[in-house]
Order: sequence, then C-alpha cells, then structure tokens
Amino acid sequence: MNKFEFKNLVKNLKHSLKEKKFFKELRKEVEIGANGTQDYVVKKGVNKDSIATTRQ
Repeated sequence: MNKFEFKNLVKNLKHSLKEKKFFKELRKEVEIGANGTQDYVVKKGVNKDSIATTRQ
C-alpha cells in the first residue's frame, strides 16, 4: 500500500465516522402513545368511541 492509498483510506474512514456521528446525534426519539395510538378504542356497543382501560 503506498502513501496515496493510505491517505485515501484514512480520509474515507474519517468521513464515514463523522457521517455516522452526525446521523446519531440528529436522531430524535419517538413519543410513544402520541395522539392516542397506544390505547384501544371501542368500536361497537354502548361505549362506542371510548378508550378501553385495563382497570377492572
């Protein structure tokens, strides 16, 4: 491996590490259960359109 290939290898590694770090820092967490997506909505019966709970 000559100096030119080695420099290109190091340059590419630095670039890929920088890119991975960039995407890792910009990733946002998802809010679980946002807009009522986690709860079950009753579709039929007396309690239609109400959110079912696990309490008994």
